[in-house]
Amino acid sequence: MQFTEGKEETRLVLTKPLTIDGESNTDYTAPNPLQLVLSLFKNVMPGSDLTRLQLPPLFNIPKSHLQCFGESVYCVASDIMSRCNSGESPLDRFIAVVTWSISTVRPVIFGVAPYNPILGETHHVSRGNLNVLLEQVSHHPPVSALHATDEGENVEMIWCHHLTPKFYGTSVEAELHGKRVLKLQNHGETYVMNSPKVLIRFLPFPWADWVGNVRIQCQESGLEAELCYRNTSFLGRRGNQRSIKGKVFESSSLKTLYEIDGQWDRTVRMKNINNGKDTVIHNAKEVISGLRAPIVKDTREIWASESALVWSDVSRGILSKSWEKAKEAKKAVEEKQRELQRERESREENWVPKHFTVSHSKEGGWECSPIQKWVPEAPIIVPL
Repeated sequence: MQFTEGKEETRLVLTKPLTIDGESNTDYTAPNPLQLVLSLFKNVMPGSDLTRLQLPPLFNIPKSHLQCFGESVYCVASDIMSRCNSGESPLDRFIAVVTWSISTVRPVIFGVAPYNPILGETHHVSRGNLNVLLEQVSHHPPVSALHATDEGENVEMIWCHHLTPKFYGTSVEAELHGKRVLKLQNHGETYVMNSPKVLIRFLPFPWADWVGNVRIQCQESGLEAELCYRNTSFLGRRGNQRSIKGKVFESSSLKTLYEIDGQWDRTVRMKNINNGKDTVIHNAKEVISGLRAPIVKDTREIWASESALVWSDVSRGILSKSWEKAKEAKKAVEEKQRELQRERESREENWVPKHFTVSHSKEGGWECSPIQKWVPEAPIIVPL
């Protein structure tokens, strides 16, 4: 983790990204997590929307959802994005995009969750030539927008995520509505995909993982992929945890070209249906292992809305296990937002995002478009 030096208002807390088991994740696990979680939901009715549930810091990891979304893009041990762009054929590039999509999935820790970002919160980080900017464009409902660009590779990413966690008695399902768009502009190709959902089970034993179906489409090449994330553990036995199965096929004929099988936190293999050749396309130890925390390059350029600054006092309390300090700090952040909301209402003003234009329709859901063509270089960087 990094605590920046200098004035109090420019001190940020940046911690290691969530990574595969055996590294930094256990630092955030609360004592007796199942007992704590069940006590939290004792007065919650099944089917309830949990977006307004106030979590005490004991249930938080020291970072917000914006940081977690951003980490899945800029915290990787190998440059997968360049491989997407450098593929010689449309099929090569499509397979590289499938591999990149798998690499964005990171472990979920039972019993804890990131902070729910405040309205207007931002997270701005650079990794090499890749510049990533996120903004919380709605608080209720929670909607996060991401824009990432690499001018050298001429690559652009736009995400719009609407998180909807719901309680079902013995489990919580958190769906990430919205689409992720990846543009390889040198090739005139646009890839559109969705996200798996998080499933948290309390009984018969506690676990949390990504589940559900992901579809990746490229209209220009006429290729599609279907991926199914599953956790088949039963009664506490390990089973086939964090498994993924899928296929790559032609959109017009539905002809399957490749079959995909493996575990996203270990290795994922792809089999060529035509010749039977089997290839490893994803090795988690090479991609999401040993990741380092971002560092601050220039505190003078940090925005007041930066996630690592907004929640810094809360994160310090969590990391030092000073729960009362963390509770007071979180209360101060939330009360400030309520005060700003009251001020806007008294002036009859509507809040407007700084970095995205946002629209919503019943049919299409939330849509976010970046205002700038290129994301500028960030004052927070990922060491290469």
